[in-house]
Amino acid sequence: EKDFEFEPSFNKDGSKIVYVTWSDLDKGKIKIYNLNTNKSETVNLPKGIYRTPSLSSDGSKLLYLKESGNEHQGFDYTTNPGIYTLDLNKTNSEPKLISETGEYPLFNKNDSRIYFQTGGYLFGSLDKGFHSVDLTGNDHKQHFKSKYSNKFVPSPDGNFIAFNELHKVYIARFPKAGQTIDLSSNTKSVPVVEVAKDAGINLHWSSDSKKLNWTLGFEYYTVELENSFEYLKDNKSEDNVNSPDVIEINTTVKSDKPKGLLAFTNARILTMDEDSTVIVNGTIIIDENKILNFGSQDEVAIPKNANIYDLNGKTIMPGLIDVHAHQGTFRYGLSPQKHWPYYANLAYGVTTTHDPSSNSEMVFSHSEMIKAGRMVGPRTYSTGIILYGADGDFKAVVNNLEDAKSHLRRTKAFGAFSVKSYNQPRRNQRQQIIEAARELEMLVFPEGGSHFFHNLSMVADGHTGIEHNIPVAPLYDDVLKFWSNTETHNTPTLVVNYGSVTGEYYWYQNTNVWEKDRLLNFTPREVIDSRARHRTMIPNEEYDNGHILTSQSLKKMTDNGIKVNMGAHGQLQGLGAHWEMWMLHQGGMSNMEVLQAATINGAIYLGMDSEIGTIEKGKLADLIVIDGNPLEDIYSTENVVYTIINGRMYDSETMNEIGNYNNPREEFWWKSDKYDGFDFHQRLNSFELP
Repeated sequence: EKDFEFEPSFNKDGSKIVYVTWSDLDKGKIKIYNLNTNKSETVNLPKGIYRTPSLSSDGSKLLYLKESGNEHQGFDYTTNPGIYTLDLNKTNSEPKLISETGEYPLFNKNDSRIYFQTGGYLFGSLDKGFHSVDLTGNDHKQHFKSKYSNKFVPSPDGNFIAFNELHKVYIARFPKAGQTIDLSSNTKSVPVVEVAKDAGINLHWSSDSKKLNWTLGFEYYTVELENSFEYLKDNKSEDNVNSPDVIEINTTVKSDKPKGLLAFTNARILTMDEDSTVIVNGTIIIDENKILNFGSQDEVAIPKNANIYDLNGKTIMPGLIDVHAHQGTFRYGLSPQKHWPYYANLAYGVTTTHDPSSNSEMVFSHSEMIKAGRMVGPRTYSTGIILYGADGDFKAVVNNLEDAKSHLRRTKAFGAFSVKSYNQPRRNQRQQIIEAARELEMLVFPEGGSHFFHNLSMVADGHTGIEHNIPVAPLYDDVLKFWSNTETHNTPTLVVNYGSVTGEYYWYQNTNVWEKDRLLNFTPREVIDSRARHRTMIPNEEYDNGHILTSQSLKKMTDNGIKVNMGAHGQLQGLGAHWEMWMLHQGGMSNMEVLQAATINGAIYLGMDSEIGTIEKGKLADLIVIDGNPLEDIYSTENVVYTIINGRMYDSETMNEIGNYNNPREEFWWKSDKYDGFDFHQRLNSFELP
């Protein structure tokens, strides 16, 4: 399996690129690619999680960050994190720790000092700083402090500094001051100029410090430093500001599509179409990644070259669609090759996910890799970073329609077809986002922070849906009749029920989650045990006035024609989707209504009902096979036998690819890592309570 490659950096003369790689089995490495010889060499370092490497001006020293572990890449080889240097000219040179804290290290122009940033990137601290130390890690200086600014990038000559602030790009003078400067877009003590209309990431300078470059989606921007600060000096109007040069990054990758035919026979088919058609003894034919044909057993001819699966006693239906799925993509940069939340969701039949709050750079890169077949996962869609109205280093300031359009252009450039309007405090701000979305043909999924009237104003203003439940129950005819005259959906996420006891605890209290082998195949034991063994216990009747009362209102909404979607909030990957379905059933929804909420309703919500959500000829082959009949027993939805995503078929218990292929899944980090000669996780799995 080819290593993932990240975070490249050129040396001073442009002849070499230093970058990091990641392999789930071999862990992280730092490599240097020579453009003259077209060869890479691996730096002599132990395994680890390495980030943001760079070279000194003469190429003799390597500077890099070693990260501590995380639950997606593991915790092996991650002791003693920090910023390090390595002398490349000395054989068997030992890494030298420069600082235990900080990120994004860089040498200064004469390699005498090391710059670094504190406070994190987006979703980080509101107390950020830009610092430097000498090559021994001493003589600390803090050059800038900031509340909203982040990703500080000094020019190679050290005279300027570029930075992001609230999704915009700025350049400021970098004075040799004797005290810390409070840096922001409004700083008056040094010249500051905005250079990007909408936003930008991957800030980097030309080697002569005359140009700043950045990217946004498929566009590469360059601005001339001299022209930008000429505007500042001459007090020109905004229309005369030097516009960045733009180059289209016309990189294309072929989408993954399997070959061959699959035939499923003797199946109970739930089409989930408008008529809720059930075929008692049916056949489905899949050609590559689409449904070629389906119908009763005697109506559908099976091609001679098809792989045939007899599904006697089983049910086949569209894959589950989780429209509020947080799948662990809030981190910046490196990602595993096998992202276990994706496998857990597929193993439980979730074939499409929509994350209404995530790190744009990670979630959209994952989405593209899944499409290209470089990663295994559900169809992954997201709003990316939310349009947050409260305070934070990622908040979206919206004071007029153009502000709203700018934020939506940014998210659309990343690959989003939707945005999340979250806690924008004024109604006119929320309306500006809706109008911008209409003009840019995007969807708006809002969250009102568990405020009843806030939510109802969102319904009135024409939002695509409301994320999370209305925090008042029961609902009466005034709300139901009002809402039913709109096309706004509701994704209640009963697992985190607003206004009362959250539904997630019910399942920890009433089921032995830690005994579910399938879940443990795809989720680290410590994630399960910390929630399931150490569980909140309350009288069961408390739930009657909790998520069950909310669910009863959702049944009323369904009866009034208001569409309810399934969203599991990422509380427990995969299995949580079934909890959400079962909680909808606890409130009185019929089994068919529950299944509709988990399939076709979500497809309509995402605007994808022409491609997924029902079994129809020509639609994408996203299907699940269930052992049992969920129309008779809603709890049988958990018993997923096979998951078919984009025509590729997986054994749901193991997530080994079968059907027309034989591709066994490799182990996850918690199954493959060895500690002191024994398998630590096997020892943990065999631990028994007294």
